[in-house]
Amino acid sequence: MDKVAVIDFGGQYNQLIARRIRDLNVYAEIKPYDISPEDIISAGYKALVFTGGPMSVYLEDSPLCDPEILKLGLPILGICYGDQVLAQLDGGCITGAGASSEYGKTEIFTDHTDGPEDVLLAGVPESSIFWMSHTDYISELPEGFVKLAHTSVCPYAAMGDADRKLYGVQFHPEVTHSEYGETVFRNFLFKICGLKPDWKMDDFIENSIDKYRRELAGRKVLLALSGGVDSSVCAALLSKAIGNDLTCVFVDHGLLRKDEGDLVEDTFKGRFGMNFIRINAEDRFLEKLKGVTEPEQKRRIIGEEFIRTFEDAADMIGEAEVLAQGTIYPDVIESGKGSSAVIKSHHNVGGLPSVMKFDEIAEPLRDLFKDEVRAVGEKLGLPRALVWRQPFPGPGLAVRVIGEITKDKLDTLREADAIFREEIERGGLDKSPSQYFAVLTDLRSVGVKGDARTYGYTVALRAVMTDDFMTAKWADLPYEVLENASSRITNEVKNITRVVYDITSKPPATVEWE
Repeated sequence: MDKVAVIDFGGQYNQLIARRIRDLNVYAEIKPYDISPEDIISAGYKALVFTGGPMSVYLEDSPLCDPEILKLGLPILGICYGDQVLAQLDGGCITGAGASSEYGKTEIFTDHTDGPEDVLLAGVPESSIFWMSHTDYISELPEGFVKLAHTSVCPYAAMGDADRKLYGVQFHPEVTHSEYGETVFRNFLFKICGLKPDWKMDDFIENSIDKYRRELAGRKVLLALSGGVDSSVCAALLSKAIGNDLTCVFVDHGLLRKDEGDLVEDTFKGRFGMNFIRINAEDRFLEKLKGVTEPEQKRRIIGEEFIRTFEDAADMIGEAEVLAQGTIYPDVIESGKGSSAVIKSHHNVGGLPSVMKFDEIAEPLRDLFKDEVRAVGEKLGLPRALVWRQPFPGPGLAVRVIGEITKDKLDTLREADAIFREEIERGGLDKSPSQYFAVLTDLRSVGVKGDARTYGYTVALRAVMTDDFMTAKWADLPYEVLENASSRITNEVKNITRVVYDITSKPPATVEWE
């Protein structure tokens, strides 16, 4: 199987690059920028992609890879910062763009050379739209490179050296806003690199089952089952591999959506007959979260309590050596693992604390994106209603209640969230927004109910459209749906006097509020 290494320089689109390559049935995996040339060769990579990053390549502490990597004879595609790394290491000149920085949709003009370098942008029209996000640009090409594209302010929006199969683009072909992004990747992978599209999801499932059947044979495994898509698919995959050696532990931390705990238990214990333990730990979690308002502290507390709760579960069922989790790629990247900046921590990312009683963590979905996880779930025979269930963060409603968490606030949010989801479904939109939910803000304002003055909370409604959850656009919901949701929430839910709708995309915001 042909493999591509995506060399991570710390940008937030890096996992998306791997996703785009996998969409074309070529296996890609993320590697840190300080990977050695020897490791690249020994791993058998057939091509490299240098990713974007937040730094300037000419600064002393900026991440740069080993220059010897350029001499390995492997095709390389540099993207944004990675484009500048390629130029910097090969003798080019990078300049700060200043007021000429480009962000968002940008018109790109191709510069045909009538030479072999043109293959990178073959099929891209003379003028098209690509996504830009840079404060620097290449002002002087390295020797051997030719100009392939420009913008009104960026002289070298794309460059190429056909003899060495080295190419760079200042724009981001991986972002959906780039009209011909897939064309650029296809040209690089198949025409320049000559790779075979031989990676399939069936291969991932078969290899994972074989891997965990071997590695976990005869060992007791606890799975952190939340009932969400990720942990559910993880349960199905590991159940195929190790059967009754898997015990699903469902921690009802009191931070779930309305009636969710009962639904999870009915599904996995009743319908699928898995080894299933439900731990009602609401009081335990709320006591730990009392008085806490800072989002990252909430997440850390919940993560720690999850670990401690699973240890208690291990004592209940006897010796359990392995803790299984439904960690996926976006969890890893947003927690800042590898080179990327921390956006927010995830309680199921970070490895084993030294005091933990489990020997290791099994994370079979760690290298998959959300859509890939859903594809695995469908192939494993999970019901579509579960596979396409609304995404829900591990910390639950704790990150949807802004400020201090109390049971009253949680109950209030549960009711408002259920109403919003009901109205989305009633409007026939339950499969349209990629994710939708309510947030209980810590803002209180004056209202009127009946003839009485009230002073209650503001609920924010959030719905986004995305195909990868690395970027997202707010969903343009019909006014009727929003009006019905607002009317019902303010009339049916005590302590709510105002409803607002969040129209912020990702970036600059994240999908969740905390």
